[in-house]
Amino acid sequence: MTFNDDARIDTSKVQRRRGGKTAAIGGGTLLGVIVLALASQLLGGDLTPLTGLVTGGGSSAQEQTVAFDECETGADANQNDECRMAGAADSLDVFWEDQFSSGYRAPGVILYQGTTTSACGQASAAIGPFYCPADESIYLDTEFFAELRSQFGATGGSLAQMYVLAHEWGHHISNITGQLGQVGNETGADSGSVRLELQADCYAGAWVQAASSTTSSSGVSFLRPVTQEELADAMNAASVIGDDAIQEKAGQTVNPDSFSHGSSEQRQRWFQTGYQSGATACDTFSVTASDL
Repeated sequence: MTFNDDARIDTSKVQRRRGGKTAAIGGGTLLGVIVLALASQLLGGDLTPLTGLVTGGGSSAQEQTVAFDECETGADANQNDECRMAGAADSLDVFWEDQFSSGYRAPGVILYQGTTTSACGQASAAIGPFYCPADESIYLDTEFFAELRSQFGATGGSLAQMYVLAHEWGHHISNITGQLGQVGNETGADSGSVRLELQADCYAGAWVQAASSTTSSSGVSFLRPVTQEELADAMNAASVIGDDAIQEKAGQTVNPDSFSHGSSEQRQRWFQTGYQSGATACDTFSVTASDL
């Protein structure tokens, strides 16, 4: 999606960190690292220190917080990935606050390079974006978008990038409602883990549907109406990170019993459910296995 050039962006909702350890991503290693990330989320423990075994590690430096001096308007968000994430976070926050009569709280959003620390353990650029319920924060290195294109063949356009952030924000909403805490360590096509991930996809679609009518502090809509090409971009991202697509990419036989995020078809379909029917249609925990 494209931001309106004169929309104002509140960058105070996002923290940008610089100077952490730089992870060296070798050719063909991203799939292995993503497996660690998915396992960490599924098992409720931190496996990310093993990232060095896959990526080759890197060098340490003192980390600093850097201001978003160059990110003030929608025009900036259209030119810069990190400004785009800051603008999307502002829009997501306004949208979700309007969905709650009470009890809403914004997640932290941390943009970093290389690695950083979280309450769930080490965050690595190679692992990709994730939500940490322990500190209610989303961790994202925008270099992941380049890896998504090169390693998975995704188109990786602007809406695909914002879909990734909106999906992680969806996990925060599931945390607020208590559904995230009800999910155990099980895997499988009908598991709570899959239902949680599909709910986050649905919540992402609900935000996209309303994004062009969600206004910034200046009273201007954050984003222009979504185009079919932009929707296809988001659907492409949902497709390439389906469990079946990841298993096939890794040269494995597709095994639904090991699913933790849902198939490509499911991820696309639940995004469309949110986009067409809004957030109230995203109760993936109440549908039967055949309707999931």
